[in-house]
Amino acid sequence: MKEIIQKLIKGEISADKAEKLLKTMQILELEDFAKMDICRDIRTGVPEAVFAEGKDDEEIVKILMSCASNGRIMVTRLQKERYEVIKNELTPLIEKGFVVEYNKRARILMVKNHDVEKIGKIGIITAGTSDIPVAEEARIVAEEAGCEVLRSYDVGVAGIHRLFSRVREMIEKDVEVLIVVAGMEGALPSVVAGLVDMPVVGVPTSVGYGVGEGGFTALYAMLQSCAPGIAVVNIDNGYGAAVFASTIIKSKNKN
Repeated sequence: MKEIIQKLIKGEISADKAEKLLKTMQILELEDFAKMDICRDIRTGVPEAVFAEGKDDEEIVKILMSCASNGRIMVTRLQKERYEVIKNELTPLIEKGFVVEYNKRARILMVKNHDVEKIGKIGIITAGTSDIPVAEEARIVAEEAGCEVLRSYDVGVAGIHRLFSRVREMIEKDVEVLIVVAGMEGALPSVVAGLVDMPVVGVPTSVGYGVGEGGFTALYAMLQSCAPGIAVVNIDNGYGAAVFASTIIKSKNKN
């Protein structure tokens, strides 16, 4: 990228030619199964994410070995059994100085050779213990986006008195966005949004049974909330919640 910019400054290539070259270098094609956005990290501050489901182990290894040289890449929804199968294949990356970290609860594999500068604080709250895997996915993604994360888990409406001191603590520590993860009836984001003056990102989870099975009751409840200031992502989408929350913080920092 730097070489292209230098050639443009020196007048060796036209602006149109430079634009075409920059567009070309943004995508890395891997055989016939993947086209990787290798400039996502530079453009957004969030590393390229590989969704493990639907890809076989060999494809994931090829992606990691080809794309890790760009600095950071993550694999989401990777079950522990699959990680155990591929981890020895990643030894060459470790030998090159990359850190390979796997979080079983979040089902995320992170490969990186550097950390990022902190940009702000995000709070993550869950209604129940069963919601923690989705919250942990959000935590890891938020941290890789440069956010410091404060957590408070299992503080849902079934014991609402557990919530207030934790929300107060997050406010006192200057949290800028709250991610609230809840299954069952999905009431917690509405309660939290009624207590704070910051953006709240609601994450419905598929935790529940009966009419709540699959997370749709929680999703509809969050979408129908009468508390203002809530944005809602898809069911179990901790990744999307973290990217959205970190984008809010980055937008604030530009002003």
